[in-house]
Amino acid sequence: FNLDLGPAKEPLGFIKFLQWIFSIFAFATCGGYSGKTSIFLTCKNNQNLTWTRDFFYPFRLNKISFGPLESGMKCNNTWNLPNYLVGDFSSSAEFFVTFGVLVFLYCIAALILYLGYMHLYRGAGKLPMVDFIITVIIAFLWLVSTSAWAKAVVDIKASTGPSIVTGFDYCNT
Repeated sequence: FNLDLGPAKEPLGFIKFLQWIFSIFAFATCGGYSGKTSIFLTCKNNQNLTWTRDFFYPFRLNKISFGPLESGMKCNNTWNLPNYLVGDFSSSAEFFVTFGVLVFLYCIAALILYLGYMHLYRGAGKLPMVDFIITVIIAFLWLVSTSAWAKAVVDIKASTGPSIVTGFDYCNT
């Protein structure tokens, strides 16, 4: 091991450092996100209720239910069964977070290689090519995972937005 900070000043090390930082933000923002959705109920007996449900990573919204109401708040016995939110967005979220963690670990290994073992990197014929191929694969998979997660975010917004009440049978009466 021979520590040399020179490669960190070159595009090779600097870009890998940026990838490392971006991967931290990617998995931290998705994995640590939580939100809320609410329903305001107006009952016939002038008893109003606000119902709030939290959702969070991994975004299995189909496991989050509104109802049934507690025994003291039956709203004229109109909400007796649970109504679930629509959508399971866990595959996109977990793919994005897992890929972010794997890129994080790869960037740490690559930075150790660049900063401590650059003599092996420059001396070996296949190591730079392997690094290049892995970097191209990472770039492509970033595009795929980010696109999948962006679509999931749009769907999560739709599934937790004001339009959710139209899917509940009790809200149509």
